[in-house]
Amino acid sequence: MPTDAGFRLRSIVSIVRNLQFRDYGIKTVVGVRSLAMSSTAAPCASRIAAVKIFSPLYDRVLGWSRHPHAARYLGVVSFTESSFFPIPPDVLLAPMTLARPTRWVYLAALTTIASVLGGLLGYLIGHWAIDAVLPWLQKVGYMGHFETAQQWFEDYGFWAIFAAGFTPIPYKVFTIAAGAASMTLVPFILGSVIGRGARFFMVAALVRFGGAPIEAQIRRYIDTIGWTVLAALLILLIVWKL
Repeated sequence: MPTDAGFRLRSIVSIVRNLQFRDYGIKTVVGVRSLAMSSTAAPCASRIAAVKIFSPLYDRVLGWSRHPHAARYLGVVSFTESSFFPIPPDVLLAPMTLARPTRWVYLAALTTIASVLGGLLGYLIGHWAIDAVLPWLQKVGYMGHFETAQQWFEDYGFWAIFAAGFTPIPYKVFTIAAGAASMTLVPFILGSVIGRGARFFMVAALVRFGGAPIEAQIRRYIDTIGWTVLAALLILLIVWKL
């Protein structure tokens, strides 16, 4: 009997060990399959994340627009953009108006005043340091725009600086060209106030009164819009170089 009992005990232990091994094998196979699936899915997820690069940027800009010192940043960008900085203030004005719709008049006025003051700096640069600035205009590809702005001043005078707020030619090019052409200062300031003010108040008003629907559509299609604009800029750059 002891011998028979010992044999049964050894058989039970052997069966349990086999079950454990099989269970381990199943888990191993499942783990390998899961690893293979995850390694296959990872590149797809990376590609999707790479395509959606504008959504995080958009969310970040919205975060900046809610910063306690956002108005200061807007003023600095508006001032510097009128003389040398490449980013237009609309990039901050629109999301800031969206974040604080009741302050849209204040934000538009702040952008206008800072932009006009920055335009005066650009005017002084063009008036006193045009020889030093011309190589920079040539380097960044603004020379053609500069020559166009000069021609506009000769043909239209005051209306050229007024129209500068709505043309694709950077406003800084007009301010420097106005100084180089020694445009009378009062018409320059008046045209800047009207032109830039009309543009920034229009942007702020559109966001203020069409805010929620516009923001929802922008948020939904921001990546498509971003890639489309980028492709259009690349095409324009290629055509310009040809």
